[in-house]
Amino acid sequence: MNHTNEPESPSVTSDMQTDYVVGQDNIKGQFGPIGFDIHNRVFVVSALASAIFIVLTLLFPERAESVFQSIVAFSTGTLDWYFMILVDFFILFCLALVVLPYGSVRLGGADARPDHSYLSWFAMLFTAGIGIGLLFFGVLEPVYHANVSLPLGITSPFGADGALNPAAIDDASAMGLAGTYLHWGIHGWAVYIVMALALGLFTYNKGLPFSIRSAFFPILGERVWGWWGHVIDILAVFSTLFGLATSLGLGAQQANAGMNFVFGLEVSILTQVIVIILVTAVALVSVWRGLEGGLKKLSEINMILAVLFFFFVLFAGPTLLALTGFWSGLTTYVTDFIPLSAPFGRDDDAYRQSWTIFYWAWWISWAPFVGMFIARVSRGRTVREFILCVLLVPSLFIFIWMGVFGSTALEQLYADPAASLVKEYVIDNYRPELSLFGMLNELPLTGLMSTLGIVLALIFFVTSSDSGSLVIDTITAGGKIDAPRPQRMFWAVIEGLIAIVLLIGGGLTALQAGVTATAIPFSIVMLLMCYSIIKALNGELRLIRK
Repeated sequence: MNHTNEPESPSVTSDMQTDYVVGQDNIKGQFGPIGFDIHNRVFVVSALASAIFIVLTLLFPERAESVFQSIVAFSTGTLDWYFMILVDFFILFCLALVVLPYGSVRLGGADARPDHSYLSWFAMLFTAGIGIGLLFFGVLEPVYHANVSLPLGITSPFGADGALNPAAIDDASAMGLAGTYLHWGIHGWAVYIVMALALGLFTYNKGLPFSIRSAFFPILGERVWGWWGHVIDILAVFSTLFGLATSLGLGAQQANAGMNFVFGLEVSILTQVIVIILVTAVALVSVWRGLEGGLKKLSEINMILAVLFFFFVLFAGPTLLALTGFWSGLTTYVTDFIPLSAPFGRDDDAYRQSWTIFYWAWWISWAPFVGMFIARVSRGRTVREFILCVLLVPSLFIFIWMGVFGSTALEQLYADPAASLVKEYVIDNYRPELSLFGMLNELPLTGLMSTLGIVLALIFFVTSSDSGSLVIDTITAGGKIDAPRPQRMFWAVIEGLIAIVLLIGGGLTALQAGVTATAIPFSIVMLLMCYSIIKALNGELRLIRK
């Protein structure tokens, strides 16, 4: 994917005209040896607010932790219905676009053709769907949901006395996987589609800058280039920053846990901070080397290692049981899709509030980041094929990955609960960052594959930081994607610092708070985007019918 060229002009006459030029409000200059090209308001407000957040959290960590806990409690306990209805609406919105005449509209205009083959496009969607979360949650969620959080009130195979009830194993395992698929399947990708579709339509079809504010031109008109637009872009910056910081924080926790498991290195906040500093330094080198020499090479290495890692687990573990478990979880996900998605009439608070709401907020916070990525590689696709492919292709890959990892761990757990490290790390002494290594402990080549797991987590860390800083830099440079590299390096440092202060200010709770706090206002932005998308598609249909 070419990140260095501006998106191509639309191939049809746009029904939305503006005199705005990308970068016209930017400040350009030289600060010593460092050149800069920044949007004078979006960059300054975003950078100052980030710095203030970092300083206050470091100065008052206990107060910060209390605030973070309050944010999580409010978001998951009071707004749970809102997030669930919102993401359900995004799915219905996407499906409506598929079946209505809007589905025939082509991103880039009627004469546009895809820039990438299906194989290349699917590979890039595959890349977008891979992240630290697959390693951190691939074992943790299926085991936890099947035995502890109990979605839809299923019966845990472990009774109140801790004894295993074999009759409950199959149903619990299937629902544990189905509950995991809910969090990683089409709900989340529908969130990404709304963002990516808005960016694609207003950039490729309407000729507007490749910027989130452009999607609000039908609502705000020329005012979108003023403070209304600045606020939208600033919200997108913070949403992306805290979404990335959550992933980086989880990656540091898992890498530290793996180092403890394999090498005996102490598990501590200090160690995790050192991991973040060292990996951010590597990310800075990747940023400096540019797309071809840095991010692209790391992404290719990461994809190869991830595929090898997956096939090792599949064939070294109980292969047939793993594939059977994947299928059983998938059929349960389909049959219980509506009950799992429903916001009301449920008593599974441990699952719905502690897990599902966090995920919906996390997907929303990642929407600017991944949405921009998807929009950049999808020019030439019709709305119909775009939605169907983005909903289904990455979801299916994730289902297979988590189905195999989760089924392998569940089989180990139920075969010998007393000796299972998975049971110890997930059920008895909740240490989520060790769940993957607990599963690997019962497979051959434990040390080698655990080390590979650590390497994968670290490379995911680097590629997330590198590509995330590119997106944030694009937003804070007024839509420019060829701004000076030191600006992207600045945002890579900020991402690392925010991940550090969130860990210091409360660990996982603080990471969850950062995501939900930014997702609340940005969710409103995304709802308004749906209206803009309909306005844009109506205009496209009128142009087609002329």
